[in-house]
Amino acid sequence: MSGTAHVFPLSALVGQEALVEALLVNAVAPDVGGVLVRGERGTAKSTAVRALAPLLPAVDAAVDQAFAFAPGEQSPHGPVPHDAPLAPRPAPLVELPLGATLDRLVGALDLGRALAGEQAFEAGLLARAHRGILYVDEVNLLPDHLVDALLDAAASGVARVEREAVSASHAARFLLVGTMNVEEGELRPQLLDRFGLGVEVRAPRDRVVRAEIVRRRLAFERDPAAFAARFAASEDELRERIAAARARVGGVRLPERELLRITGACAELEIDGVRGDIVCARAAQALAALDGADEVSEDHVRRAARLALAHRRHRDPLGGGPDGGTDEDLQRALDGEPGDGDLEPEPEGNGPPSPQGDGSPAPSGSGDGPSSGMGGADGSSGGESGAGDQAGSVSASAGPASFSPTARARERRDPPAPAQLPLAALVLDGAGSGPAGRRARGRGAGVGAIDSRAAGPQSGDLAVVASLRARLVAGAPPMRGELGSYVDPSMSVVRAAGPIPLHEHVRAGREAVLLCLVVDASGSMGARQRLAKVKGALLGLLRDAYARRDRVAVIAFRDARAELLVRPGAPLEQAGAAIRALPTGGRTPLAAGLREAALVIGREAVRDPHRRSVAVVLTDGRVQDPHGAVPAAARALGRAADAVHVVDTEDGHVRLGLAGRVAVAAGGDLHRLAPAFAPPTRRSAA
Repeated sequence: MSGTAHVFPLSALVGQEALVEALLVNAVAPDVGGVLVRGERGTAKSTAVRALAPLLPAVDAAVDQAFAFAPGEQSPHGPVPHDAPLAPRPAPLVELPLGATLDRLVGALDLGRALAGEQAFEAGLLARAHRGILYVDEVNLLPDHLVDALLDAAASGVARVEREAVSASHAARFLLVGTMNVEEGELRPQLLDRFGLGVEVRAPRDRVVRAEIVRRRLAFERDPAAFAARFAASEDELRERIAAARARVGGVRLPERELLRITGACAELEIDGVRGDIVCARAAQALAALDGADEVSEDHVRRAARLALAHRRHRDPLGGGPDGGTDEDLQRALDGEPGDGDLEPEPEGNGPPSPQGDGSPAPSGSGDGPSSGMGGADGSSGGESGAGDQAGSVSASAGPASFSPTARARERRDPPAPAQLPLAALVLDGAGSGPAGRRARGRGAGVGAIDSRAAGPQSGDLAVVASLRARLVAGAPPMRGELGSYVDPSMSVVRAAGPIPLHEHVRAGREAVLLCLVVDASGSMGARQRLAKVKGALLGLLRDAYARRDRVAVIAFRDARAELLVRPGAPLEQAGAAIRALPTGGRTPLAAGLREAALVIGREAVRDPHRRSVAVVLTDGRVQDPHGAVPAAARALGRAADAVHVVDTEDGHVRLGLAGRVAVAAGGDLHRLAPAFAPPTRRSAA
């Protein structure tokens, strides 16, 4: 037990009962499908995962296998003989680092043996994790090409490698445990659904509980061995409980009434597919086995549903529509008459649906949300205030996107109306080296390598594995340390050296960008619901940005100044609230808005120089500009941003086309809002 003495005991964790229960369920029934742990930093997510491994029963594996492959299974080097001798070994715990390559995950050519002139396969982390735990910290930040490989292995139980002429496959059944901080972006839905259970963890708010957490952690750091000995009996009891539950779980009965309770709740909560139903049933049986019961009870179902269904609820990243729901919603769904298909009656007297088109309640008209009376001077003319006199004007009030409450301009707040930005308004040409995302094409070493090709004389991305294999296929003698004579020591320039076939990587991937949204909220934007349509389009864009991992900044300008409503990197819920509550009224300080956007993008370029930026300006362009301030500001924005897209919001029979001048000055493109509403998240990548 010396190897486990420095692992914090699972039984010593305080205040994370749901997390511990989810891990125990998976320890008893690995076919539940793993667990996703979401939560803020410093909540013992990693500690709990590492503490589970010593409690898992040992696995019987073939003696001559490097990893835990049993007789009859397909190993990385071929089938394991059925008569292979067995020996118990601890269940493996393998961690997938965030910076791992695809070769490291699935396996590749064995470089050591290739240098000796032999072509052999070197297994990856999926082989090492077979019959154990594969732990992925910050799983939401995992590059897409690694996510795809994980999905394939988790779904099929087989890891396959078909790249650079390496063809191999082996069994890969593992307990997938992922941890993540939701503030850093969400998971792809495909991977989210692969996790059987989901747990939200937060630090306890009770100071007594927090004190006990600190007390135990300090004791562990002071003397890990003594701390482990203190909880040895609890760990042994937990280990025996898991082993007994594993032996019992196959015989646990699931009564029909409880099965119908599960399926009825899943139907009521509109859970996609039936994977949630199956996982919930398996988890309930595992919980019953852990409790020493032979039959699933209602309490087991309720506990299992909390773990299996919450992360499968439809979620709106903007917080304005359906989301993960509350525990009360889940319990109400479970309270319905089993099998009646309608566990909760429709509420009465709800009135007509919201006209917003985004699922959020319409503003009350009482002026809740930000008011706008942006003081200051910009030199802009005030010929647009007539729209502010229309019906619907409200008094100023404070809100999340707070403008000055001393505004003189009369305001109106319209709820979002169905509209969408054209796909071309989000295009960013070329390829960048920014952080992983799904907006634009990426390049550089951070992008996943998917293939190899013959390298050019100035290539700086040598594919060592492919180069070695090409040498073996060509029958060249082993290199035996001669690689430096063919490749510059800095690995930046490939030197041609006789007939040696060198290869370079072929990379494919996407990057995330900074979206700077510059919104005209002047009085003229209130006419013909212009701003209402802009709001609808922007809310769709925010959901798209959420899926593509973009950073978003929102700038609004009206009356006499521009204001940064949402700073880059702020939660998108804040951006959605600011856009919904944005009022119209006053003059059009367009130049101030463009200058503010250039400043924001410039500051972000210093902080994150590899992230490219796209400025999206939405305006009707109706501003008098006798001194040429608007073209000058537009040119500054064009220099700061990697792409500028101007969306002309003018409509009707009489159009002045003034927004086009902004696009020309900024060196950008001009677009118009599309009238129909289509969720941007379903659009193809720009």
